[in-house]
Parts: sequence; C-alpha cells; structure tokens
Amino acid sequence: QVPLVESGGGSVHPGGSLRLSCTASGFTLEYHAVGWFRQAPGKEREGVACIDKYHASTYYIDSVKGRFTISRDDAENTIYLQMNSLKPEDTAGYYCATDLLDYCTHPSDEMPYWGKGTLVIVPS
Repeated sequence: QVPLVESGGGSVHPGGSLRLSCTASGFTLEYHAVGWFRQAPGKEREGVACIDKYHASTYYIDSVKGRFTISRDDAENTIYLQMNSLKPEDTAGYYCATDLLDYCTHPSDEMPYWGKGTLVIVPS
C-alpha cells in the first residue's frame, strides 16, 4: 500500500492561488512518478499533470498550462501542485496517484494508488 495524502485545498476567489501537497507517510516517493488528477462535479476524472523521478513534468490539460506548476521536494517526500490564476472551472476534487513507475504514463483511472483528495472551490 502507498498511503498518499493530499492537502492544501480550500476556497479561493478567481485569480487567487493555492498550493496542493501530496505526501506518503512511511513510503518514499523519490523513485516514482506521481500525478495529479481532478474531478469536477458531474464530470469524469482527468489527469492534470505528472512529474517523474527525474523531476521532468508533463501537463495534460491545455487550460492549466502556464497557470499550474507541478514540482517535488524529495527531501520532504512531497509532490506539489502550485495553482495560480484560478478560475471557477478549476473547481474540483484534486487527487494524487502513482503506479510506482519512475516515468509518467498516460493518465488513467487504473492507477493503483490514490489519495482521498482535497477539494478546491473557485466560486464564480
């Protein structure tokens, strides 16, 4: 088991920023790619971004490019998602997940390990 835990969600006005964190107590994330996903109300879950063990990042949604930044601090065993210029359409539950590979794969609901998520609300 990989006990992923997300934090940092909340309610923020449009144009505001939040930084989400994903960590795993008792499990080292350093050698694994980790992805951020989101699921908006009434919509399917979608991949947002992924970072591999070499700190290379991939963004899967055009609308977040230039606004969101995924990063990792291996000393802190934490993956971050910095979200700037937030929009109402960013409102969703945000989840981190890993399949324990060292590289990013196509985002999929079939990832074996997921956190319980953190909610981001950007009211219109």
